[in-house]
Amino acid sequence: MALKRREFLERAGWALAGLGFGGAVWDCAETRFVKALAETPKRKLALLVGVNQYGGGSLPLLGCLTDVELQRELLLYRFGFQNADILTLTDSQATAANIRAAFIDHLVEQARPGDAVVFHFSGYGRRMEIGGDDLGWAESSSLVPVDGVISAAPNGVINDLSVKDLFLLLRSLSAENVLAVLDTSYVYPGSSLQGSLRVRSLPAVPVWKMGAQEEGWIEPLKAKLANAGDLKGKKDVLMGARPEQVAGEMQWSGFSAGVFTYALTQTLWQTTPASRLTFILNQAACTVERLTGIDIPQLENLALEEKGEEVLRSFLGGENQGADGVCTAWDAESKTAQLWLGGLPAQVLDCYGANSILSAVGATPAWMVVRSRSGLMATAQVLAGGGELSTGQFVREAVRVVPRNVSLTVGLDSSLERIERVDATSAFSAIPNVSPVAAGSFAADCLFGRLRETLIAQAGAAALPAAKTSYGLFSLAQNIIPNTVGEGGEAVKSAVRRLAPHLHILLAAKLWRLTANESSSLLACRAALELVEDNQSLVLQERGTLQGEGSGGLKEKAALVLPAGSRIQYRLHNESESDIYYVLLGMDNRGRAFASAVYDPGDGESGVVRPGESMTIPSESSGGPFLLRGAGGLAEAQLICCREPLTKTLAGLAAVMSAKADGQPVSVLANPMPVAMALLQDLHDSSVAGVAEMGVLTDGFALDMRVWATLSFFYRVV
Repeated sequence: MALKRREFLERAGWALAGLGFGGAVWDCAETRFVKALAETPKRKLALLVGVNQYGGGSLPLLGCLTDVELQRELLLYRFGFQNADILTLTDSQATAANIRAAFIDHLVEQARPGDAVVFHFSGYGRRMEIGGDDLGWAESSSLVPVDGVISAAPNGVINDLSVKDLFLLLRSLSAENVLAVLDTSYVYPGSSLQGSLRVRSLPAVPVWKMGAQEEGWIEPLKAKLANAGDLKGKKDVLMGARPEQVAGEMQWSGFSAGVFTYALTQTLWQTTPASRLTFILNQAACTVERLTGIDIPQLENLALEEKGEEVLRSFLGGENQGADGVCTAWDAESKTAQLWLGGLPAQVLDCYGANSILSAVGATPAWMVVRSRSGLMATAQVLAGGGELSTGQFVREAVRVVPRNVSLTVGLDSSLERIERVDATSAFSAIPNVSPVAAGSFAADCLFGRLRETLIAQAGAAALPAAKTSYGLFSLAQNIIPNTVGEGGEAVKSAVRRLAPHLHILLAAKLWRLTANESSSLLACRAALELVEDNQSLVLQERGTLQGEGSGGLKEKAALVLPAGSRIQYRLHNESESDIYYVLLGMDNRGRAFASAVYDPGDGESGVVRPGESMTIPSESSGGPFLLRGAGGLAEAQLICCREPLTKTLAGLAAVMSAKADGQPVSVLANPMPVAMALLQDLHDSSVAGVAEMGVLTDGFALDMRVWATLSFFYRVV
């Protein structure tokens, strides 16, 4: 009997409530689509609030103003908002009174039926203990304005904006489509730093009531809502964390930002008309979970009308196709452009090299070479013969330059003693291509720290006496990376030497993630992750290149939770006019590198997919679908496709593949670094002709978007 989608999701534990969604959202989400980005609302209004510099002795945040900038550039250039209709309140401007006044004057009073409204808040949140009552999370949670941080709430009064009252403000809007983004959290974990993340929540405060200034504006809103029959449309709230979780910000190369805001805005730069709001959130959530180990952010639906087909009118307008960036300034004399690269994936931007080539989107063809980059901004010069650019013109990648000396950056956890940090720094520095930094102060790929007693059981090790110490590797949010826990009592330097093979796996995974290019690739292909049961297959996820000729476009993405014991396979479809050669690389839920490929040294045509044909991976000749085993954890896979044979990659695989573990049709890679470097060299060699045509001169790997595509899959095993 064929598997039905909902039956599988229920069996796999993929209830939306378990992923942070309200139960009513499922029925709504299944029928809500983004019809067309060209359906422009009458007017689009936005209020963006970000606070870094709080008083009262609170640790300053670093990324909230960047969040405001990320949203502003997205709304202004990607979705056609007018500059005059975007109001920003940052730092000292973001007082409680100013936020309320701006919401009412700029949004409530101006928005009309048919309009779209966006509200964004980045800053601290917290829980309020109101009169000792046991209230729901919205009633007891608040957004902290710049004047909300005080050493003690005098007379039990506080200036915060409660989430409940924010929801009231949102419901009172006459606009039919409203989207609020809250990159904050309400539960304080006991420290302002959680691994490499700066936590966006403050300790709970005992409060009896909100400030008296609230009484003057809340009653008119309640009266307006009493006539709710006149108010129609959808009010959706995207939250960077579930009520019981923490939201955080982290360092990237040259800037700090909220993890959720960066993931969400990067996703929206690539949004197509086929995207649902819930799936946009899921795609962003996948990025959050991969970067930090923190699972799914939340969607709250405040709809007055819960049925029918909902359109994401909050972002409608602008271009129908995605982009990697936009020209924000143009100097005709020097033919130099300032580019905002908000559409590039975080892992790619961190290693985005000088001499990369982007192409202008539009009637005037132009290639431009990146001369320098600082954070999200790059300076690029149009190559000889190229046309003029204009402010607001989209750009997409043409050639990506990846440095040959990419390293793995290990953050040293702040809980380590000084002598531990000194020993760890010395030991890590002796490992090639590994660089230690202070966690939270610099961008990092993972953390090295001391295992707390409460985490030892989670890591799968026996409980250790308090006098003994064990070390391991963590995600940036302090979740243990599988199989990195050592025995108690080991010295720091011994622990680092033990972890060297794991560090090589993490570095290899970082390198093949740098090839991710679904939205930029010009190689038309798509692939599906399938569940196999009773000789039948069910498509769970589908990935595809966005710009390839003949491509069906990027399919919807959803975060997957798969039970251990599931049998899965990938199915690659070649929609191009040339042969495609492939390799599947990834990390499983046990922290091991794995690969699947067909390679016959005597057959140059092995592992090829002809135009218009498909292939399952692993192939039937290799043993067919593979079984998900082991304890719960995150897993990811990159399916790399190329117009030319991946000769060096497959030869490297043949040299380092261990015996197929547990009778599986995929092979575990004890040392995947040679394979990762060979892959980049293969893609570079395949790009030589096109790169030479553009005149790229670089010592790095120069990768032409016309010759390869990397399709990324991500799921959690439970």
